[in-house]
Amino acid sequence: MGWYLGYTIIYFVLMFAVGFYYFTKVKTSDDYLIAGWNMGFWSIVGTKLSTSFGAAVFIGWVGMGFTVGLSGYFKFTLPTAIAGLLLIIFFAKSLRRQKLYTIADLFSERFGNATGIIPSILSAFIYSVPTTALQIIAMATLFQMTFKLDYKIGIFIAFALILGFTILGGLKATIVTDAFQSIVIVVGIIILFIASVIYGGGFKEILKNTPSEYLSPTGPDGLNEVLLFALSVAPFYLIWQSTWQRIFAAKTEGIAKNAGIMAFAIGGVISFLPFAIGLTARNYVPLDMEPDLVFSYVTTELLPPAIGGIIIVALLSALMTGADSFILQGSSNLTQDLYYRLINPNADEKKMMLVSRLTVVIIAILALIISYNITGIIDIYQWALRISAAALVLPFLAVMFWRRTTKAGVIGSMLLATIATLIWPYLGISIDHTIFAFTVSLVSLVVISLLTKHSKTEQVRAVYWEDLDSAEKT
Repeated sequence: MGWYLGYTIIYFVLMFAVGFYYFTKVKTSDDYLIAGWNMGFWSIVGTKLSTSFGAAVFIGWVGMGFTVGLSGYFKFTLPTAIAGLLLIIFFAKSLRRQKLYTIADLFSERFGNATGIIPSILSAFIYSVPTTALQIIAMATLFQMTFKLDYKIGIFIAFALILGFTILGGLKATIVTDAFQSIVIVVGIIILFIASVIYGGGFKEILKNTPSEYLSPTGPDGLNEVLLFALSVAPFYLIWQSTWQRIFAAKTEGIAKNAGIMAFAIGGVISFLPFAIGLTARNYVPLDMEPDLVFSYVTTELLPPAIGGIIIVALLSALMTGADSFILQGSSNLTQDLYYRLINPNADEKKMMLVSRLTVVIIAILALIISYNITGIIDIYQWALRISAAALVLPFLAVMFWRRTTKAGVIGSMLLATIATLIWPYLGISIDHTIFAFTVSLVSLVVISLLTKHSKTEQVRAVYWEDLDSAEKT
């Protein structure tokens, strides 16, 4: 335990030192929420890598590799990496030019302030809160596993550490520390992979003892399951605000695109390793073990504490970078999309900074409440992905390419797609929920837009080629 405690203390001392430094430097809400649109290439690469590697990497993906083998990579990680790359390659430059804060900001600027309410609520409450709670729960579980700390106490300590760092330095401190944490995370994953191969008896022995279906891209459940699972998760990453924030935070359009491509390329390769670790663990871990416990078993039971401590810090890094990014995502929605656009458009910098930090506290406290009271949080997270993707992906693409899109069409599509996603389990239809929801979204978007006229609040532009007025901000 001594190694674990020492590493953990050093890690949090360094994190809070950076947080306090930026507390003295960050003076505007632009710096706090969007890093002043001024971050360089390697900072964006590091923060994008770190944010992508949350609790899912060490716990979820290792467990998925243990359960379904390498097909987990083709079900989840590869499709989401491809979706993220498509966003970066095709849209990073045009989005960065608009000088926005959030995805809801895009809809508000294009159609009028009220249109941003739905995506803002989806992003802040349906996505940011439960994903932050996931990181809190995972960190509390880590404290329980490593330090034998009471789980409920661990939840509060995790909440306090995450909130304390986030409220100090905002996105600027987050991005700076993410660059360092991305190195720790990648090193931790590689160490864990090497150790797992050694305990598995080497590559030759692992391949010999592993059933062929666990080595196949289609896995034990077949190609249809892989494709449907990929379809249910990948579209969300076209409108994942954590990626959007990094696009907006980049100093130039070129940095936004090139750094994003580099991050997704590195992440796509490194993220194969957690699934390989889970697969390899089938050779030396009891096959009836709970999948989410495979990571902790390998780290604490098999690795020497001096090495296991590095893995613990890598997981802490993944959890911290995920949590502070998700909190700031929700804070941006509440501050920029709701407070500034709808409540007080004349707010000065002092009020904006106050509201920015206050909304950080609100998102964190809501996540804390969920952490204590809801057990099926993974199910909530999956539904958050489904609802957000169904409601926002096609309206986003329409904003980028179709000038005929109207305010009524976008709002109608968002509402009907959300309803379609929620009622799908009760309809008893054989069509997959993602296909059903996207069909409703597409039909309603096109039909309503063609039947209605542009409102007076709209900037009638296809944003892929035509800039919004926000692009002129200095």
